Amino acid sequence: MWLPGDPVVLRERWGERIFEARPATVVSDEPHQLSLFVRLGAWVAVAIGEDGEQLRLPVGTWRLELREVRMFSILSFAWPELPYSILFLRAPDGTPRGWYVNLQSPMVRTAVGFDTVDHALDVVIESDRSSWSWKDEDELAEAVALGLFTPDDAGWFRYWGERGIEHLLLRLPPFDQDWESWYPDPSWPNAELPPGWDAI
Repeated sequence: MWLPGDPVVLRERWGERIFEARPATVVSDEPHQLSLFVRLGAWVAVAIGEDGEQLRLPVGTWRLELREVRMFSILSFAWPELPYSILFLRAPDGTPRGWYVNLQSPMVRTAVGFDTVDHALDVVIESDRSSWSWKDEDELAEAVALGLFTPDDAGWFRYWGERGIEHLLLRLPPFDQDWESWYPDPSWPNAELPPGWDAI
């Protein structure tokens, strides 16, 4: 288990290739729940296609390029048996920008942190939890058309997206707590991608 403040790498994989890698700080690492923090200004490795644009789906060939996180800091929660994580987003000025259900495979521990497979579909939920909407339904449809996922997979992802919505809106633990007021310990070092972060 990692300790609070430890730097780790959260990687999205596709087969034997890394599609994205983010340096993160461990908030808590317990048998039943993992919580990570990705700071604003962190340098993240993202997949860049042959045209020089960032890829949204793992198709064709790509290289990894470091880009700075500029839009939000991210506090995330994941559970070993659930195929989603729930994220709380905060803008550069400190304003809460809402919640996000990220559909993904359960986290797998690695020597440098955790690996997962992104499932394309996401859910955006308002900060006050008053409303929600699906995000990237078009990407999921494209992923199915490309054979990355099956239609049954897509239905299963949507089912778990609905479970993630319930998890947050019903204020099931840990969302019965005031995470909107949470900030990282200022003594924690800024996480960076360490040597060997890209080793499979």
